[in-house]
Amino acid sequence: MMVRMLLAIACLTLLRAPIVAASVPQRPNVLLILVDNVGYGDLGCYGNAQVKTPNIDRLAAEGVRCTEFYIGSPSCSPSRGALLSGRHPERNGLNWQLKPEESFGVGLPKSEKIIPQYLKPLGYATAAFGKWNIGFGEGVRPTERGFDEFFGHASGNINYFTHRYEGWNDLRRGTEEVQVEGYSTDLFAAAAADFIQRHARRSWFVYLPFNAPHFPMAHQFAPGEKIEWQVPAEYLAQYGAPPDEANQQLRFFAVMTALDAAIGRVLSTIDQLGLRGETLVILLSDNGAFMLPGRGKEVQSNRPLREGGVTTYEGGLRVPAIVRWPGRIGPGTVCREPLWSMDLLPLIVKAAGGQLPADRVLDGLDPTATLSRGAPSPHPWMFWVWQKWKAVRSGQYKLVCPPAGKWELYDLSTDVGETTDLAAQMPDLAASLAAEFDKWRAEVKQAAPAP
Repeated sequence: MMVRMLLAIACLTLLRAPIVAASVPQRPNVLLILVDNVGYGDLGCYGNAQVKTPNIDRLAAEGVRCTEFYIGSPSCSPSRGALLSGRHPERNGLNWQLKPEESFGVGLPKSEKIIPQYLKPLGYATAAFGKWNIGFGEGVRPTERGFDEFFGHASGNINYFTHRYEGWNDLRRGTEEVQVEGYSTDLFAAAAADFIQRHARRSWFVYLPFNAPHFPMAHQFAPGEKIEWQVPAEYLAQYGAPPDEANQQLRFFAVMTALDAAIGRVLSTIDQLGLRGETLVILLSDNGAFMLPGRGKEVQSNRPLREGGVTTYEGGLRVPAIVRWPGRIGPGTVCREPLWSMDLLPLIVKAAGGQLPADRVLDGLDPTATLSRGAPSPHPWMFWVWQKWKAVRSGQYKLVCPPAGKWELYDLSTDVGETTDLAAQMPDLAASLAAEFDKWRAEVKQAAPAP
């Protein structure tokens, strides 16, 4: 009798074991959302009281909102290459903005290994939907770099409705040109939601780099078309504006609300499939808003930061970033430690149970402890180079060199707007930071591949 009882208990234990194991996801799904040129002050959860971004605001309330998060470059192509490779633009060989004629060239060298190439051997289904902009030449297209599926555009920006760039259709599925009607923001979100639904029973990685809310440019439009922020009328109506609203700031707000709604639909798909607890969601901008005339200065915001895109002041480099990871990161938390986009590759690969490479240097470091437990930043130094702009941050201090060639020193703990140059008052510190920058750049350039 006792033997039978013990056998019954053992059988019940074995039957229950798989159920318990299945309830604890070993490899989280990953949704990496990249928005285009969203400034530090362009979201409700970062202090903008005029724009309507309820879904992004809710995502921040459900995870951690980063207040000192940086990207690798203040321009689109090198920023995206750094994000996907975990390596600095000076190190990975893509530290320039791809010109229109370079969209179908190499861009990020083929030797660089990007996030999906780490995840596919672990059994992940992988897909990218949206703006590529790191080279669409043969051998380096998304489906040749670890993505199972791609639907988006090769270039840096397109017309939201016609998908034009430099007079030609730039919409691609896989490697082939396709004609699809629809607002690009909605098309990319729908593709992501469909992929997630089709792969709900296995681990997946979705890279969702929207082209929104990139500012309008002449080459997106046909001759004679009005160049303005493009958005469906239903989102203008949320601001009490008609379809032909001339106020470009209202049109920009509507573009942001359309983007927010698209992100909300993807997040709702995850919830409807019961995958929220098993999914790591990351949202960030590729660089700060542009503060150049005609390129956002009149409508966008990097407040309270200085300047914007294509500069190495805070407005060009510090961006909104949100991470939601149920069970690992507490809801409604704030991370005030310096981190950057290159940290996301180590975060994702280690979360998936993968190994970081031994054959190359990563400039990203695993930020899990900083995001989840408030540990100090893993970065004693951060460096940036963009054309003739340079910068280095160490602790509370940041050294910036604009094209004029003179180093400026700022204490970000008391002067986040970089208004008071301390270089003359603290010459030894300025010289020390400049020396560290020169040492770092010499080491990196020696090992970097030729562009």
